[in-house]
Amino acid sequence: MNLVEWLQNLMTNFGAGWVMWLMIFLSVISVAIMLERGWFYWSLRDDIGALAQKLRELLRQGDTEGARKALERSPSAEAAVVVAGLLEADRGPRAAEEAMQGAMALQKMKLERRLAFLGTLGNNAPFIGLFGTVIGVVQAFEQLAVQNQTQAQAAVAAPQEVMAAIAEALVATAIGLLIAIPAVAMYNYYQRLSRSILANTAALSHVLLSYLVAPVPAKNAASDRKKDEKKDAARENEV
Repeated sequence: MNLVEWLQNLMTNFGAGWVMWLMIFLSVISVAIMLERGWFYWSLRDDIGALAQKLRELLRQGDTEGARKALERSPSAEAAVVVAGLLEADRGPRAAEEAMQGAMALQKMKLERRLAFLGTLGNNAPFIGLFGTVIGVVQAFEQLAVQNQTQAQAAVAAPQEVMAAIAEALVATAIGLLIAIPAVAMYNYYQRLSRSILANTAALSHVLLSYLVAPVPAKNAASDRKKDEKKDAARENEV
């Protein structure tokens, strides 16, 4: 028995039933991940525009503690990243930026968790279904080869049996496509949500960084100049 015959016997003996069960198992996992990710993203929802405005107002007032508490009350990933920066704000803008970069990397991992499975399943489920179809077709022709019929009977029965077997085998391909389409759609949707959240995170982070690197306010600068002028005048009077 050569390798081709051995593989043919292996496929016909096991059949395509295990492929169908495998796809059903993968589809259950896929649906579970879709629901879990959907709930996760829903739990992170918040009004980021209002949160950024509140953060800006509190920072202008110099109330960093109030800003931190306001952000900690938010369930969003954006707020969690900026809180990490606020905790390091006393060490300067560079330290705050590094802390937020690290927190953003952690949030990105949380946002993209399990999405790789959806992407992989969406790309490969049709091929798994096609593999089941190929096994079914091989079985159909194997059955035709071992029929104990007369030539006249085979001429009538063969086309009917071949069509029935191929139609049954194509179900595997259909199931593969049925699994792949929603997996790909949800993968793209969740990826878009993740990118949107990370973009909002960057915008909110720059609100804090703009406060940390801002120059001395104009009124304070004018006051300092007046103090310097008074000191110079006092020195001239002493001379």
